[in-house]
Amino acid sequence: MAIPPPPADRIVLYGAEGCHLCETTRAVVVAHLASRADAGRPVANLVDVDIHSDDRLAGAFLETIPVLATGGARLELATGASRIRAFLDAALDAPRAGPGVREGDTPHGTVPPGGPGR
Repeated sequence: MAIPPPPADRIVLYGAEGCHLCETTRAVVVAHLASRADAGRPVANLVDVDIHSDDRLAGAFLETIPVLATGGARLELATGASRIRAFLDAALDAPRAGPGVREGDTPHGTVPPGGPGR
């Protein structure tokens, strides 16, 4: 069974306790999200998921953590600050559409999760 992608308003960091690469990736993501917020650019909530909390996750990601995922995008072996920042920028700056809105009609952030008026 495939791991469903997280919603586009979340960035999931799949990792494991004691994973130093995961800790480094988390620090890069947190710093980059703060920088984007300071610049008025779109951001998302960061969610940490321990792959050992679910056998499916462990099977899918054990050899590729840290893994970043948001919407339909995923970056396995998410190491290297420039690579992580490029992934986040591409994912967060991509146009998003809500219910009743065609893809590309609205810039990111104009349609809240769940649709207009929510």
